[in-house]
Amino acid sequence: MRKKLKFIYSALIFLFVFSNGVLSDSLWRLLEHPWKRLNYSALSPADGIVVLSGGRHLPPGNNAIIEWGDPDRFLAGIELYRAKKSKKLMFTGGVNLFNTNLPPEGNIYIEEAILMGIPREDLFTTYPVYNTAEEAEAIKRLLFKEINSSQKEIILVTSAFHMKRAKKVFERAGMKVLPYPVDFKSNGNILSSLRNPLKLIPTASSLNKSSQAIRELIGRIIYKVWR
Repeated sequence: MRKKLKFIYSALIFLFVFSNGVLSDSLWRLLEHPWKRLNYSALSPADGIVVLSGGRHLPPGNNAIIEWGDPDRFLAGIELYRAKKSKKLMFTGGVNLFNTNLPPEGNIYIEEAILMGIPREDLFTTYPVYNTAEEAEAIKRLLFKEINSSQKEIILVTSAFHMKRAKKVFERAGMKVLPYPVDFKSNGNILSSLRNPLKLIPTASSLNKSSQAIRELIGRIIYKVWR
């Protein structure tokens, strides 16, 4: 009985701690450090603009309507292209292992980019990929196919929390990376969390944010990305 109570108390303490808004905000600040939102003018032109997958999902219902999870990566890629940072806008063909009804995201992005006025000949996507390592390898192959130069330099667009891991993986694949982080989850100021008393109240939203942050930290351990 004591062991059961000890387990229950431990679980409650765990839930209380990780559902705290101050902790979840701090975890996201840790993940997104040292990135800041950049102006397009801060970047030099590159061989390609690479937008990583991770923004679409299928909602409930019988209609095959694909909704946005977060459009920041896609929209940033479009704006970088329009700012003439590269004539090649490349998407990765991310596939969800748990939702085979969703086509590779790169195919979806190309269709939407065309509707926004981007020429089809400047749009590219990779073969289907399932993780960051496969994205890097697929982009590397696409770059060698489309660009005849020994030095491959890309502007990498992904969420700020994912950028440290993605940048390292793409560099290991032999590319020079100009990071362009988007989709920030934190405001970069811990005082704003401490001044808000509601952040001290456990919520399911904060627990979900902590869970996502821990998932990314585990990913960094697996990919051996420490700094």
